[in-house]
Amino acid sequence: MTITTTTFRTEPFSCPSCISKIESAVGRMEGVHSVDVGFNSSRVKVAHDTETVAADTLARTITDLGYAVRSFA
Repeated sequence: MTITTTTFRTEPFSCPSCISKIESAVGRMEGVHSVDVGFNSSRVKVAHDTETVAADTLARTITDLGYAVRSFA
């Protein structure tokens, strides 16, 4: 198990409910240990097991929810 934290930069969020939507969907994914969404910073920090879920998969999930991912590291 290799746990890493990936930070995703997104388009600005329009409402606080965006936070719970992302936290809920990403937090339920296998291999995700924690999710922290910054409303003002438009960043999503995810601690995840890279052997179970890749950063690309997390980015795709966030994008599928309607929030464009600009970059991640």
